[in-house]
Amino acid sequence: MKKYSWNVYIALVISMLFWGFSYIWTKIVFTVYTPITTILLRLVISAIFLLLIGLASKRLQKIRRQDLGSILLLAFFQPFLYFLGENLGLYQVSSTVAAVMIATIPLFTPIAAFWFFRERLSLMNIAGIALSVFGVALVILKPDLSLAVSPLGLLYLSLAVASAVAYSVVVVKLSGRYTAFSLITYQNVVGILYFLPLVFLLEPGVLLKTQPTFKTIIALAQLAILASSLAYMLFIYGVQKIGMSRASAFTNSIPVFTAFFAYMVLGEKLFALNMVGIVLVIGGLLLAQIRFHRVQQEPVPAPGSSPEG
Repeated sequence: MKKYSWNVYIALVISMLFWGFSYIWTKIVFTVYTPITTILLRLVISAIFLLLIGLASKRLQKIRRQDLGSILLLAFFQPFLYFLGENLGLYQVSSTVAAVMIATIPLFTPIAAFWFFRERLSLMNIAGIALSVFGVALVILKPDLSLAVSPLGLLYLSLAVASAVAYSVVVVKLSGRYTAFSLITYQNVVGILYFLPLVFLLEPGVLLKTQPTFKTIIALAQLAILASSLAYMLFIYGVQKIGMSRASAFTNSIPVFTAFFAYMVLGEKLFALNMVGIVLVIGGLLLAQIRFHRVQQEPVPAPGSSPEG
């Protein structure tokens, strides 16, 4: 095991914790704001936070002219399409169900990784991902094995999953030339430009007419700083170090964290079947990390080689 491995795994787990809690924070914000306005506010706060840090630390890299199109594409997949699908889906389903759908990303990421980068997973890795996904299903099932999901909500969340896979491909192509900090800052700034027209067209007047509560402001700040800034930096750091497929496998743990937080904060119940699912998710995640084969080299770490860039 390489010397940085545990640091990478810790960084990835922390990012999953933030993303797991993000569903709870979003539900809190939804009590006041509509989905698209929520995304815009989240991105504005995040962009201001990152730009201030970038100006103070001088860590924000200049975009090369030849990479401008890739940066625009990066932001189009995430935050634009991803947040659009995730928030509209989360508006119609429970936080745990939404997290479970997002956890299917590792099922599709290896296909994209093989197609674009010739990454290959061993049978042990595949078994681990399959076990983890099965555990995810148990986390959200009731004792009678029933589950009610809005078809439209499912469609929106499927859009988020597809966008996340596409985003991972673009990230790998850019990660060798830019730090995680620079990529996150630019994707959030560009994301604001993508969302502004939607807010004015679909949700006009929401920002001016709505009076946020203190709880809503805190939840928005947590979404922006922890989920939209720090979590992405840590995740890209993980992709740079251990590859797209292995890093994405950690997303299987998101619904586990979400189910626990939903129980603690929102009062959603966990059954014995759900607890078994949590154990399977963790076990499958460990299996997915045992052995990994690649035809080509791992992605080149970004300059600075740290979560903060």
